[in-house]
Amino acid sequence: MKKIFLLVFTVFLFIGCKDEDTIYDFIGTWAGTYSGTEKGSWNIVVASDGKVTGTLDSEQTTENYYISGTLTESGELNATIGSPADGEFKGTLTRDKKGSGTWVNELPTPTRSGTWTGEKTSN
Repeated sequence: MKKIFLLVFTVFLFIGCKDEDTIYDFIGTWAGTYSGTEKGSWNIVVASDGKVTGTLDSEQTTENYYISGTLTESGELNATIGSPADGEFKGTLTRDKKGSGTWVNELPTPTRSGTWTGEKTSN
Protein backbone atom coordinates (compact mmCIF):
# COMPACT_ATOMS: atom_id res chain seq x y z
CA MET A 1 0.00 0.00 0.00
CA LYS A 2 2.86 2.37 0.80
CA LYS A 3 4.36 1.74 -2.65
CA ILE A 4 1.08 2.60 -4.38
CA PHE A 5 0.73 5.77 -2.31
CA LEU A 6 4.33 6.75 -3.15
CA LEU A 7 3.73 6.11 -6.84
CA VAL A 8 0.53 8.16 -6.91
CA PHE A 9 2.21 10.96 -4.92
CA THR A 10 5.14 11.03 -7.37
CA VAL A 11 2.80 11.24 -10.38
CA PHE A 12 0.90 14.18 -8.85
CA LEU A 13 4.18 15.87 -7.99
CA PHE A 14 5.30 15.79 -11.63
CA ILE A 15 1.90 16.97 -12.87
CA GLY A 16 1.90 19.87 -10.40
CA CYS A 17 5.39 21.01 -11.40
CA LYS A 18 4.66 21.42 -15.10
CA ASP A 19 6.14 24.69 -16.35
CA GLU A 20 3.44 26.62 -18.19
CA ASP A 21 4.51 28.80 -21.12
CA THR A 22 3.35 32.38 -20.71
CA ILE A 23 4.01 35.57 -22.61
CA TYR A 24 4.87 37.42 -19.37
CA ASP A 25 8.52 36.34 -19.41
CA PHE A 26 8.96 38.23 -22.70
CA ILE A 27 7.08 41.48 -22.00
CA GLY A 28 9.36 44.51 -22.21
CA THR A 29 12.02 46.08 -24.39
CA TRP A 30 14.50 44.04 -26.43
CA ALA A 31 17.42 45.41 -28.46
CA GLY A 32 20.37 44.24 -30.50
CA THR A 33 22.22 44.37 -33.77
CA TYR A 34 21.76 42.88 -37.20
CA SER A 35 24.27 42.09 -39.93
CA GLY A 36 24.53 40.54 -43.37
CA THR A 37 24.27 42.50 -46.60
CA GLU A 38 23.49 45.50 -44.38
CA LYS A 39 24.08 46.18 -40.69
CA GLY A 40 22.62 48.26 -37.91
CA SER A 41 20.60 48.10 -34.72
CA TRP A 42 17.06 47.12 -33.82
CA ASN A 43 14.72 47.42 -30.88
CA ILE A 44 11.28 46.03 -30.16
CA VAL A 45 8.70 46.21 -27.40
CA VAL A 46 6.70 43.08 -26.55
CA ALA A 47 3.23 43.88 -25.15
CA SER A 48 1.17 41.69 -22.82
CA ASP A 49 -1.02 40.52 -25.71
CA GLY A 50 2.03 39.33 -27.70
CA LYS A 51 2.05 42.25 -30.15
CA VAL A 52 5.50 43.42 -31.14
CA THR A 53 6.44 46.90 -32.40
CA GLY A 54 9.81 48.51 -32.97
CA THR A 55 12.38 49.81 -35.43
CA LEU A 56 15.27 48.58 -37.54
CA ASP A 57 17.93 51.29 -38.03
CA SER A 58 20.49 50.96 -40.83
CA GLU A 59 24.06 52.19 -40.29
CA GLN A 60 24.75 52.31 -44.03
CA THR A 61 21.67 54.02 -45.44
CA THR A 62 20.57 55.80 -42.22
CA GLU A 63 17.06 54.53 -43.00
CA ASN A 64 14.67 53.51 -40.22
CA TYR A 65 12.19 50.71 -40.82
CA TYR A 66 9.11 49.87 -38.77
CA ILE A 67 8.88 46.36 -37.22
CA SER A 68 5.41 44.96 -36.50
CA GLY A 69 4.34 41.44 -35.58
CA THR A 70 3.55 38.91 -32.89
CA LEU A 71 5.30 36.73 -30.37
CA THR A 72 4.01 33.34 -29.26
CA GLU A 73 4.01 32.13 -25.65
CA SER A 74 6.98 29.91 -26.51
CA GLY A 75 9.04 32.89 -27.80
CA GLU A 76 8.62 32.53 -31.56
CA LEU A 77 8.84 35.97 -33.18
CA ASN A 78 7.10 36.57 -36.52
CA ALA A 79 7.26 40.19 -37.68
CA THR A 80 7.39 42.27 -40.84
CA ILE A 81 9.72 45.11 -41.74
CA GLY A 82 8.27 48.26 -43.31
CA SER A 83 4.77 49.55 -43.77
CA PRO A 84 3.46 48.13 -46.01
CA ALA A 85 5.51 45.00 -45.35
CA ASP A 86 8.72 45.01 -47.37
CA GLY A 87 10.44 42.18 -45.53
CA GLU A 88 10.48 39.98 -42.47
CA PHE A 89 12.10 39.85 -39.04
CA LYS A 90 11.82 36.36 -37.58
CA GLY A 91 13.43 34.41 -34.79
CA THR A 92 13.22 33.29 -31.20
CA LEU A 93 13.33 35.09 -27.87
CA THR A 94 14.33 32.92 -24.92
CA ARG A 95 13.42 32.94 -21.24
CA ASP A 96 17.09 33.63 -20.40
CA LYS A 97 16.64 37.05 -22.10
CA LYS A 98 18.49 36.32 -25.35
CA GLY A 99 17.20 36.48 -28.91
CA SER A 100 18.33 35.60 -32.42
CA GLY A 101 16.93 35.12 -35.89
CA THR A 102 16.95 36.19 -39.52
CA TRP A 103 15.85 39.27 -41.42
CA VAL A 104 15.05 40.09 -45.06
CA ASN A 105 14.33 43.54 -46.50
CA GLU A 106 13.23 43.74 -50.12
CA LEU A 107 13.17 47.54 -50.47
CA PRO A 108 15.07 49.36 -51.71
CA THR A 109 16.32 46.82 -54.22
CA PRO A 110 18.38 44.69 -54.27
CA THR A 111 16.99 42.50 -51.51
CA ARG A 112 19.12 42.52 -48.36
CA SER A 113 19.22 39.83 -45.67
CA GLY A 114 21.15 38.44 -42.75
CA THR A 115 20.94 37.52 -39.08
CA TRP A 116 20.20 39.35 -35.84
CA THR A 117 21.00 38.88 -32.15
CA GLY A 118 19.97 40.74 -29.04
CA GLU A 119 18.73 40.65 -25.49
CA LYS A 120 16.01 41.92 -23.19
CA THR A 121 16.96 45.35 -21.88
CA SER A 122 14.02 46.23 -19.59
CA ASN A 123 10.63 45.04 -18.37
